[in-house]
Amino acid sequence: MDVQIDSREKQRAIQKILKTFESKNVNFFTSKLLVGDYMSLDNPRLVIDRKQNLSEVCSNVCQQHERFKAELKRANQARIQLVLLIEHGGNIQSMEDVFFWKNPRQWKFEKDTKEKYGFHWSTPFEEVKEELKQRKIRLYPPTTGEQLYRSLCTIRDRYQVGVEFCKKAETGERILEILCEHHG
Repeated sequence: MDVQIDSREKQRAIQKILKTFESKNVNFFTSKLLVGDYMSLDNPRLVIDRKQNLSEVCSNVCQQHERFKAELKRANQARIQLVLLIEHGGNIQSMEDVFFWKNPRQWKFEKDTKEKYGFHWSTPFEEVKEELKQRKIRLYPPTTGEQLYRSLCTIRDRYQVGVEFCKKAETGERILEILCEHHG
């Protein structure tokens, strides 16, 4: 198998992936891809877009929404099947698990909000939210697991994107499995 790796992949982030490719005698080279990060030359209509965790997916879906949407549209227009491979690990192994994900930014948001508006650190955040609502202060909390789940479902359904999960140590193997599973 010959695999093209997008030139925007950071070399230090993919050392384990490259070692896996080498151990499996997979030829690979780096060159810019139209979309995503990994493509087998045997099937250029399937591309894997590697995401390092759900926080990166959040960033793509929320802060970089237009850029990410443009990439999804480019894949559709070129008839490329895009698979998001999310290296989250732990208790995130399926789309359903995303629903219950706790955004690591939530704790800092709550702490900073309490400090900014003069609440004691031990005040339950539900009380803080209620008090600020009465003061007509609008909060912009980080994306919740439920919100991210709904966004991923929309992306999956609207753009026919596959969504897969793996542990970082398994990424190289999963990339090869996905590229082989969908061959032909």
